[in-house]
Amino acid sequence: MTIDRARKDKPPLPLLALAAIGVVFGDIATSPLYALQQGFNEQGMAPTAANVLGLLSLCLYALLVIVTGKYVLFVMHANNHGEGGMMALGALARGATREYRRLTRAMIMIGLAGAALFFGDSVITPAISVLSAVEGLQVATSALKPWVLPIAAGILIGLFLLQRHGSSLLGHVFGPVMALWLLAIAALGAAVILRHPTVLAAANPKYALLYMAHNGFRGFASLGAVVLVLTGAEALYADIGHFGEAPIRLAWFVLALPALLLNYFGQGALLLMNPKAASNPFYLLVPHALLYPMISLAACATVIASQAVISGSFSMVRQGIQLGYLPRARVLHTSSEMEGQIYLPTVNFMLFAAVMAAVLLFRSSGNLGGAYGIAVSGTMLLTTVLMLVVAWRNWRWNIPRLLVFGLVFLTIDAAFFSANMLKIVDGGWFPLLLAAAALLVMSTWRRGRELLLQRLHAEGENLDEFISRMTEDSPLRADGIAVFLTASHEWVPQALLQNLKHNQVLHRRNLILHVDADVDTSHVESGLRSEVSKLGGEFYQIVLRFGFAEYIDVPERLRAIGIEPGLDPDKLTYFIGRDKVVVTEKAQMSRWRKALFAYMTRNAMPATTYYGIPPRQLIEIGTKIDL
Repeated sequence: MTIDRARKDKPPLPLLALAAIGVVFGDIATSPLYALQQGFNEQGMAPTAANVLGLLSLCLYALLVIVTGKYVLFVMHANNHGEGGMMALGALARGATREYRRLTRAMIMIGLAGAALFFGDSVITPAISVLSAVEGLQVATSALKPWVLPIAAGILIGLFLLQRHGSSLLGHVFGPVMALWLLAIAALGAAVILRHPTVLAAANPKYALLYMAHNGFRGFASLGAVVLVLTGAEALYADIGHFGEAPIRLAWFVLALPALLLNYFGQGALLLMNPKAASNPFYLLVPHALLYPMISLAACATVIASQAVISGSFSMVRQGIQLGYLPRARVLHTSSEMEGQIYLPTVNFMLFAAVMAAVLLFRSSGNLGGAYGIAVSGTMLLTTVLMLVVAWRNWRWNIPRLLVFGLVFLTIDAAFFSANMLKIVDGGWFPLLLAAAALLVMSTWRRGRELLLQRLHAEGENLDEFISRMTEDSPLRADGIAVFLTASHEWVPQALLQNLKHNQVLHRRNLILHVDADVDTSHVESGLRSEVSKLGGEFYQIVLRFGFAEYIDVPERLRAIGIEPGLDPDKLTYFIGRDKVVVTEKAQMSRWRKALFAYMTRNAMPATTYYGIPPRQLIEIGTKIDL
């Protein structure tokens, strides 16, 4: 897809905030559909007055401390040149610890684990959100129960078909709908609070402490339900690249947070008046005359909830590709106004398949409740660890400040994660399995690329020595300029060696081009974006640097740097080696992982396509590599 990439003036802050409501806040704003219900289900706590006030108090302070305190005020401040998410945060931490090799490796693995858990959450969120909304039909009439699953599946199919139009379109369409949803749930909650204002006592933290003290282990286990009010907090950070910090913060403080608190307290007031409402406190909060309109609005809102994590997944996968942790895939830029709005067809299809598998496997939001929370709480815990490293190295926090931050948030996150680990047998294995698969793919691709480069260098020739040899005994020279893509600054590209070996000829001028997208920033500063070095013998080394959130267009960048006066990049000839990986019994990586790497190599988008190199200017030379 080719579009004009010139940035236009951004819309006013209120309009951006409205669009952010439509894309960023869907997940966390639809948590009232199922969070308290999970806390008081058959395996949960009895809906006594003390338990209602205690659990409600925990939910209140979870929103204030974790979402507002940690994410909105601290984590969002750690954006990587405007980009957020676990990949971006991991890149920041990696760059901050380069002088400590072992610590750097640990930061890489923590960042990958956090990204993998986010992928698991991206599958569970659409499934449980849409199912919980459509299940409101059961509250209206039991006759519609058989239709819940087909309707939910149809909504999800429509959602994933819409992704190709981009989050910009979805934000403009969904923003007003999401704002209406938040206003509606706020009004429902406020109406019941006015009838039973004693529920406001839950604002006193003593009820949370008494709840935990009186219920012991069962109270600790119920923290798994409290985590559900926090689902979507990571999306606030992951979607910074789509809208920026200011619109997201404005939308949170002005609309999202007040609406959520009013609805949760409204559900609490309803439970104080009628403990039997614990079966579905959200929909029983709705007057019967408004039930069907509210179900329709909830269905729209849960589509938005799914959109938040889907768009966040697109951003994270693109970051992973450019940081070298995932195979190249097709990336479509869906907006000429904002760099971060993208669509990845392959990722969209894989997410769709996994979400539909979750819906068909678990079949209800109640069953999915056991699977939810592990990925969320695990991601929150790893985010805190990376944040401590960034605060230590980049922000230069002193030791007392680091200790306070670490003790507060590591303790809370570890408690949430431990409570959710109790739900592994009840479905928690599903997101962990998805996360393990994602982590395996990322670590295998990274390690495979390292071994591949080692093999190429072992059979290669030093670039300086090669140029000296060509200067002393130069072969025939053909007219034109050849560009040889290479992954290394020091070694002769395999395509150059093979071309010389078989054709016995060099071009008049040869450009050794290295595209460096494995950098720790989202956008490279203008002075560092390109580097040209004359090596002698009409050989030039060119380094093009792209941030992990930038659009890669090699011909356009070559045109911008002006290698020589009058050079027409459209007349360059690009040479690149196409590696054929052959799995052997050599050590360093297990055979089955090598086979997985070889499969990903065969199916990855060609580097030339990813770099925007025109096919008519390309010559590929195959190289067999025993791995």
